[in-house]
Amino acid sequence: MTRTPLSWRSMSIVVLSLLITVSGCAGAPALNFVSVPRPQVMMQPGDGATGVNPVGRIWIAVRDGTFNAVGLTSPAGKAVAGQLSADRTTWTVGEPLGYDKTYTWSGTAIDSDGVQIPVQGSFHTLSPTDQVGAKLNVTDNATYGIAMPIALTFSSPIKDKAAVERSLSVQTSVPTEGSWAWLDDTTVHWRPENYFTPNTDVIVTARLYGLSMGNGAYGREDLTAKFTIGRSYVLKGDTQTHRLKSYANGVQVADYAASYGLDSDPRRVTHSGIHVVMTKFPTFFMTNPKFDYYNVEAHWAVQVSDNGEFVHSAPWSIAQQGRRNVSHGCVNLSPSAAKAIFNAVLPGDPVEITGSSQQLGSQDGNYFDWTVPWDVWVTKSAVHN
Repeated sequence: MTRTPLSWRSMSIVVLSLLITVSGCAGAPALNFVSVPRPQVMMQPGDGATGVNPVGRIWIAVRDGTFNAVGLTSPAGKAVAGQLSADRTTWTVGEPLGYDKTYTWSGTAIDSDGVQIPVQGSFHTLSPTDQVGAKLNVTDNATYGIAMPIALTFSSPIKDKAAVERSLSVQTSVPTEGSWAWLDDTTVHWRPENYFTPNTDVIVTARLYGLSMGNGAYGREDLTAKFTIGRSYVLKGDTQTHRLKSYANGVQVADYAASYGLDSDPRRVTHSGIHVVMTKFPTFFMTNPKFDYYNVEAHWAVQVSDNGEFVHSAPWSIAQQGRRNVSHGCVNLSPSAAKAIFNAVLPGDPVEITGSSQQLGSQDGNYFDWTVPWDVWVTKSAVHN
């Protein structure tokens, strides 16, 4: 027997009759049709975004589902470090990204019915017109004297000094009042109001990577250093008494005969003011273009300014030490005195000179910080003003 197929109209009538029959049965349950929401993926920044800051908060999240797998990869295919939340609904980037690079999302999200949807999208990070590098004058695990300034020098002039300064921090184990001061467009220093308390631990941090410095320039990298302030050791020199005294933890421990810069020649006068020990050399050849580039071999040389002033051994002037000033601006000592000073000092120890006709100042390069009165120093901050 041949069966004739039902038409669409006949099928509709049959279905409708069945529904009427079911609904007419006493006690039959009503049919409920539930729509299960599918996972929705959200991302920050959005798909296709450009100019993204590589240290901004970057994340991807799913609603009405969880991540089965999710990740971000660099243009080289390297997986970016990140953290998936405990409920598997949010993944956050956990490391700085690179400048001028495209990053791609991948993975899957899954709902309660096991339905999976692909995770996809990408964004491009910003491209600086200039990447500005920086150098710190302090290093990890070093010990410095109580007058040590913290200096940060940039590879290019800084336009937005306030933004840069806000990214800098100095933490001390002993409460210490201090301030940053811009010495020029590429140099900013931090110093405490008064000398550091001995044995203070210091952490300096410069969060520069991803920081807008103005005119399209961004920081090249972050910097940090952890160091310690040592014991208190201060040298005090008087050009008129021709003496140099040393004080350890506030107690005088030595008194040396010295000869300072020739008083009658302003070019040779040792400058008054608070100098800071910068570095030291067992042997150093002294040269000076102002005086026909003389070349003198000096031992136990301790540099205390950028203008050529040193404390060093000068056996050729022992007869004048303690009596007259004859040097070209350095502090001349006997070999034994110079060696004792050389062995005792640390970078950052203060050398306080008084009695001369010339004052140490900005013309003498870096580390003249302590010659600036505190109320003037704080006005050089780009944030406090």
